[in-house]
Amino acid sequence: AHLLDMMLMVHAEHGGGNNSTFVCRALSSSGTDTYSAIAGAVGSLKGPLHGGANAKVMEMFRYIKENVDPHDDGSIKDYLSKLLSGKIYGLGHAVYTMSDPRAVLLKKYAQRMAELKGYADDFALLQKVEELGLPMVMERKHSDTPMCANVDMYSGLVYAMLGIPEEVFTPLFASAR
Repeated sequence: AHLLDMMLMVHAEHGGGNNSTFVCRALSSSGTDTYSAIAGAVGSLKGPLHGGANAKVMEMFRYIKENVDPHDDGSIKDYLSKLLSGKIYGLGHAVYTMSDPRAVLLKKYAQRMAELKGYADDFALLQKVEELGLPMVMERKHSDTPMCANVDMYSGLVYAMLGIPEEVFTPLFASAR
C-alpha cells in the first residue's frame, strides 16, 4: 500500500504544463461545466504519449525482451535502433532534461523491489535501455540538450511487480491527477 501511495504521488500534477492539465484549463476557460472539463482532461490521459505511456513502455519492453540478448549491449542497441523509427517510450520529457525527479525516486524503489520480487533481470534490462537509448535518441534528434528517462520508464514495471493489470495503469495515473 505504501508503494502504491508513492506511485500516485509521483504521477500527481507536477507543474501545470502537461497535456491533461492544459486540456482541463483550456476547457474551463471556455466557461464549460466541470464535468466536460474533467472528461476532456481524462480523455487526454488515454494517449500513449501521456497517461498511457507506462503501458507503452511495458509493451515495448516485452518486444525488447523477446528480441535481444539482455547481456549483449550490441544486441540491445541494434534493437533500439529499429525502434528509433518510431519512439522509445520512457525516454525524454518536454519539461525535464537533466533528470525527472519523479523517475529518479521511482527508479530507486523499483530497483529495491525488483531485487526482492525476482525481477532483477527485468530491471537491469530497463536500465540498459535507458543507458543505451538516451544518447541514441539525442543523436537521432540532432540535439545537444540533455535528455533523461521519465517517470514512465520504471512505473509500469513497478505496477507489474505489484500485480496490477496493464489495463489499470492509465486509470491509476488519472486518479493521481
